[in-house]
Amino acid sequence: MHTLDTKHRESRWRTFWARGGWWRALLVVAGYAVAYQLAPFAFLPLTRDLVAQNVFATPGGVFAGLGLPVMIGSVILLGFAWSLGWLPRPLFTAQPVGRSWWMWLAPAVVMLPVVLRLIGIDYGAYGPGVVAMAFASGLFIGFSEELLFRGLTVTLLRRGGYSEWVVAAVSSLLFAAMHAVNIFTGQSLNTVLGTLAYTFVFGVLMYLVMRVTGNLIWAMLLHGLTDPSTFLATGGIDAHGDGGGAGLSLELAGPATVLLMFSGLVMLVFVRGKARRLS
Repeated sequence: MHTLDTKHRESRWRTFWARGGWWRALLVVAGYAVAYQLAPFAFLPLTRDLVAQNVFATPGGVFAGLGLPVMIGSVILLGFAWSLGWLPRPLFTAQPVGRSWWMWLAPAVVMLPVVLRLIGIDYGAYGPGVVAMAFASGLFIGFSEELLFRGLTVTLLRRGGYSEWVVAAVSSLLFAAMHAVNIFTGQSLNTVLGTLAYTFVFGVLMYLVMRVTGNLIWAMLLHGLTDPSTFLATGGIDAHGDGGGAGLSLELAGPATVLLMFSGLVMLVFVRGKARRLS
């Protein structure tokens, strides 16, 4: 009897999420945002001294301030996806919708500022341990955020029967909205608004990267390079000033980012299609 009850509850749980829809996607994002903000407090007695200083001063600071929260988030998201029976299908299998040649512009415009920043970063200003931890943490950022937004959120929207334009736009809006919590960390309104605009367009491009390459893993990897290269080039998380680097390549990274945002908005206009029914 106990086994039957457990299976019944599991079936109801999976059936609820299998229906998809925008409000279920919003529920997942909101739940994750709360868990992401609260979970690191459990480790605060161990990490307080590490994050009291500049996060990028030591490898431990990078781990505590940048890596640990997204590692916890990755575990939470994997557990949720496993409970739905969505591992590996449909999250890590071929995309259930076609692609067009122009979508290859998305990974190209994302990689351009990344390469320019990688060239221009003053790695010696940080030390090898900090740089290594920053890129390791970046991989977890890419994994967790892409699993949430281009994996779970996109799947829920597709199961809701929406067109791919709606899937791309709404998943990117939710991605941007989650970054609005930065206003509570003391950032200025202008900085937060700039971050929201950038993350919306970046979300559209990550959707296109996933769709044109056919698998979520490529969006994870590209996203995983974008964040740490930005942090090290600007000197902080969501910072926009001069940080650990200088020179022509970093000067060009700014216009390349403007090109990225303009291109993403234009490409969103041309998104078409509707996913095949997901099993």
